[in-house]
Order: sequence, then structure tokens, then C-alpha cells
Amino acid sequence: MEPHESPPSALPADPATLTIAEELPGQRLTLRRLRVGDAEELLAVILESRPRLRPWMRFHERITSLDEARDFLAHDETMWLRREGFHYGLRLPPTGALIGGLYMHTIHWEIPSFALGYWLRTGYDGQGYMAEAVRVGVEFLFDQLGARRVGIRCDTRNTRSAAVAERLGFVREARLRNESRAYDGVLADEYVYSLIDTDPRWPTVGV
Repeated sequence: MEPHESPPSALPADPATLTIAEELPGQRLTLRRLRVGDAEELLAVILESRPRLRPWMRFHERITSLDEARDFLAHDETMWLRREGFHYGLRLPPTGALIGGLYMHTIHWEIPSFALGYWLRTGYDGQGYMAEAVRVGVEFLFDQLGARRVGIRCDTRNTRSAAVAERLGFVREARLRNESRAYDGVLADEYVYSLIDTDPRWPTVGV
């Protein structure tokens, strides 16, 4: 795809007036807003997938019971209403099974810029689902919300997460040394990736 050369239209002064799509369709999956009513399903997925998630992210540590899952999703709903974060569940047809999540956060509306976090349920890696979900989310941010920058950060040892960013043409801008304390106690380096509105998108055929 050629670089996007035309600037996006101006956003409303108040982000609260923006309509944020609660469902974003892809070819094989759908991104659907997570709500408090999804707590039981989310808890089951987290309990199943915790060993896979533990090395790379911490959000799952706050979800050990149904009440905690509800609290977590209630906070997500508040962030959505404030236009400070948008957490989508990745769902597969025809059952709508929850297989992961895509979180749009660290939003700076004056740019606008967004950061992405993503996670996948155990047993669904290696099938291209996360690359598809990130692509769908990024297209929404650029084409509907006028994003000028979308960023991704990950532990340098998290090869799957880094591969998603690189497969979709994100530019690796930096390696931040000793940036975080990982679950195993090691001081971890992090990669910083970005895609801006004038970059070519989706350089790899078939992603």
C-alpha cells in the first residue's frame, strides 16, 4: 500500500463527543468491546492462559476471582467512557469464543497517538490471529480516529509480540535498556515500535 499522504480531518475538541465503534470486523475474527458481563468468560480464559501471559504482562495478576474480573472490566468501562482506553476482546465465529484482547491505551488526543497492548489465549498462537487483530485495530485508529502515531512496546525476549509488530511494518525505534523489572526478577530491555500515518502499511503479503 502506498504511504498515506493526506492529513486526517480535524478531531472534535472534546474526545467525549467521538463515537467509538464497539465492534470491529476482521476476516476471521471480530474485535468486540469487553464489558462487565464478560467477566466470567474472561476469568476462565485468564486462568487457562496465566502461564503463557505471566512472563510478559501483569494485568492478569489482578484477575483471580469473578469479583476481580468484574472490577477489572468495570475499570475498563470507565476508561472507555473517559476516552482514555479501549479494550476489545478477540472473538471467533460462529460461537464468539474469546481468544484474546487488544487494548488501545496511553492516548494523547492532541496528536492523536495511541499505544497498543495485546494478549492471546493459550492454544491460539501461531495462526495469525493477533496480526489480524492488530491490523484491524490500527486501521480503525488511523482511518476513523485520525491517529498520527500508533506505538507498541514489548520485552525484547517476547519474540512473538515483536514478530507481530515487525510483520505489520512497525518501525523499531529504540531498545530501552533495563526499562522494567520482569516477572522473573530480571531487569528487562524493551523494544519501542511505531507506525505513523504516512508510513506504508502492511508490507507482508497475506497478513
